Amino acid sequence: MAALTSFIRFSDLNFCNQLSKCLHANFVRFASKKAAPSTRNKSGKVRPKHRGCKKQDGHYVQAGTILVLQRTLRFHPGLNVGFGKNGTLFALEAGRVMVTCEEVGLNWEHTWVQREYEGRENQKFYKKYFNVIPKPQEQRFKLIDKI
Repeated sequence: MAALTSFIRFSDLNFCNQLSKCLHANFVRFASKKAAPSTRNKSGKVRPKHRGCKKQDGHYVQAGTILVLQRTLRFHPGLNVGFGKNGTLFALEAGRVMVTCEEVGLNWEHTWVQREYEGRENQKFYKKYFNVIPKPQEQRFKLIDKI
């Protein structure tokens, strides 16, 4: 009988432990990481930058037309062509585009030139120049009187 009472007491103790575990089970354990869609399968869908020549040799352009979008100094500005901060070449006057290959006369003070041609100061190189040849003005007016 003593063995039976010790069994009952052990089982009562075990029951109390189970009961306390059940009472503590009301607390919810949250996830340590957020559930999110997978980021591994993201392919590189970068939008293209569309750099390069926009107007070719022989095209007629208006003032302000972009001729070349470039990231590095590949093409140089020539006659009536401006050079933007981001390397864009644009027409300063209306006229016909003419692309020529000439020996480079670089401005070594310019930061773009320093970055691209560093260590090659004594060499000769040839680069493509974009020029805009202005349209000849049409003589439609007559001079009637001088002031």
